[in-house]
Amino acid sequence: MKSMMTWGAACLAIGLIAGVTYWSLHEWMERSEKPVTLAPEIVADYLHAVIEAQRTVYTTNVVDALESKGIHAEEHWKQQKALPLPAQMILDGGRLVAEKGTGIKYRLASITPIYVWNAPANDFERKGLEAVGRNPDKPFTGFIRVGRDRFFQAIYADRAVSQSCVECHNAHLNSPKKDYRLNDVMGGIIITIPINEK
Repeated sequence: MKSMMTWGAACLAIGLIAGVTYWSLHEWMERSEKPVTLAPEIVADYLHAVIEAQRTVYTTNVVDALESKGIHAEEHWKQQKALPLPAQMILDGGRLVAEKGTGIKYRLASITPIYVWNAPANDFERKGLEAVGRNPDKPFTGFIRVGRDRFFQAIYADRAVSQSCVECHNAHLNSPKKDYRLNDVMGGIIITIPINEK
């Protein structure tokens, strides 16, 4: 009788262990198969980090480095067979991303743009550019609607990362501001992410 109770207790213990193990594995698999979602603020931060890094590398390691060898970045770079300006690199990259059809967009804009098409497109962008001008370490974010579509927008300060940025903006005939200095906020990088509503 004693051995039957021992076997019964052992079977019960094995059953409990198996049940707990099965339940734990089932829960773990359920959680691991759930889709991962990222907040739009995080996605915008990731995109901005890549855009800003690429622009800084291009400005300092290409434009500035080749400037000392007599190779210049020019506004009309295609006609002059020169390098594109760092701002043109961002604008052209933004156009290519928009053409992919994902709905993600990015562009440069400024309260004091050299060209009108780089001015804020709406009140949200104007407020955002003013905000990052005052507090460049904090992006201005929010949700906007364009027609029936909803988007998340993040505006990050765009600084003069090189003396060549300063000289180009200060010397440009169309520039309404001629007193930029190194590391000044010249405008903003605006990232727009579509929000799917279900």
